[in-house]
Amino acid sequence: MNNHDNRISLIVLFLVTSSVSTSVFACATCGCALSTDAAMGYSTKGGWLLSLQYDYIDQDQLRSGSSAISPTQAAAINSAGGSQEVEHGTINRYTTLGLSYMSSANWNFRLLVPYINRSHDTYGNALPSQITADQLSSATVSGLGDIKFITSFQGLLPTHNLGVQFGVKVPTGNYGGPNAAGTGIVGHDPVAFTSGPNSQNPSPGNLLDTSLQAGTGSTDLIVGAYYYQAVSQNFDAFVNGVFQSAVMENLDEAGENYRPGNTALVSFGLRYEANPMIVPQLQVNISRKSQDQGVLADTTDTAGTVAYLSPGVGAMVIKNVHAYAFVQLPVYSQLQGYQVFPRWTVTAGLSYSF
Repeated sequence: MNNHDNRISLIVLFLVTSSVSTSVFACATCGCALSTDAAMGYSTKGGWLLSLQYDYIDQDQLRSGSSAISPTQAAAINSAGGSQEVEHGTINRYTTLGLSYMSSANWNFRLLVPYINRSHDTYGNALPSQITADQLSSATVSGLGDIKFITSFQGLLPTHNLGVQFGVKVPTGNYGGPNAAGTGIVGHDPVAFTSGPNSQNPSPGNLLDTSLQAGTGSTDLIVGAYYYQAVSQNFDAFVNGVFQSAVMENLDEAGENYRPGNTALVSFGLRYEANPMIVPQLQVNISRKSQDQGVLADTTDTAGTVAYLSPGVGAMVIKNVHAYAFVQLPVYSQLQGYQVFPRWTVTAGLSYSF
């Protein structure tokens, strides 16, 4: 690689890093932070790729800042005259179907279609004496999420190991909630609580939070970059970053507006390539998210920063079929407000090239 190529690589890697450091992040509800591109292995092989990925995220620990807290501690805010929802837990199960087409070593086009299955439990704005099982309200979200279309270009270097990405997320999932006055439902078929005290509220007071619906109701732009390089005979290193921001919201009227916070992900790590049939890998994934905005948003409990250590392995099952599995272990969190958080997450996937 010549000096000009090195300068291009350093500039792009700097842009990836700075795009994340200028954002604010995140609650654990933003989804899996794993770099799927690195998990599957970057490729310049032309043709089609069909993939299926499953993510399991059990948010069962209530946290504030960098520490775990008890539900009664959060509920004490209500005793002091404040207003604070005390969540019990959220289990997210994401199944994502992907279809990619690489027309040449330079261009790749990818469609990602997620199916969301989410269960959520909350005590509502409870007092410490109300943190009991009979005060739990539950809801289940099942359905199509927001579809993404992403284009990658990796023709910046002759080695094709430096790429940039541009994409869009469209509001295909159901979204919405009650308007600010509590007199009507806005959005498209938002889910309601099915059990507990919240389910007994007259509509629209029985609806699940807007941020927990299958979709956000927003059109988002996605930009990113990635770079990978052999660092020894057997090890490859990689770094990538993605930034996503809503540019148009369906919920944009006074008294019924909602905009999801900006999200940014940076991942870096090593792949051990001594045996191409089985490739152990270690990733570090850092996520940032700014707070949601609007009268339908929970503006106090939706921002922060999370870092994960993610060991995993990829394997060639049979010709043209690749599998991978990872565990994400949170090693750092700085969460705004009070949020439920996972102790670990699991991601597994299959891909077939043809």
